[in-house]
Amino acid sequence: MFFVLIAKLVNIDKLIGSGFNVKPHREWEGVMIMEKQKQKVKIEIYGADIVCASCVNAPSSKDTYEWLQAAITRKYPGQPFDIDYIDIESEIADSEQKDIAEQILNDEYFYPLVRIEDEVIGEGYIQLKPVFSALEKRGYVEQA
Repeated sequence: MFFVLIAKLVNIDKLIGSGFNVKPHREWEGVMIMEKQKQKVKIEIYGADIVCASCVNAPSSKDTYEWLQAAITRKYPGQPFDIDYIDIESEIADSEQKDIAEQILNDEYFYPLVRIEDEVIGEGYIQLKPVFSALEKRGYVEQA
């Protein structure tokens, strides 16, 4: 958690739309101090037990899920995220996830496919740089 000084003329809506929970904390000499907390980012990894035919020598979808979870936790410790593995060959209840799985099964995407919020970040052979860039765009800060 960190604090941001907000002058009375600043557009609060712009700050609220920046991927953070913002709430008034206290006022100090006519300046509102806002508490800014990072919202949990939703990460989805779509895949199957069988390695994608176009992705020879790439890790399996499940391995990619575990590898990304570990890499994100290491690079952004204490910064919240939810990561889910969606097996495209199983029964999927969520309609949006089901649509993405069907697109993969119809060869519109390769798997594993990584989505952060509603944005496809990578498919097939997944690389860390685009995943980290997408997280940093949403306010994540690398910890030394």
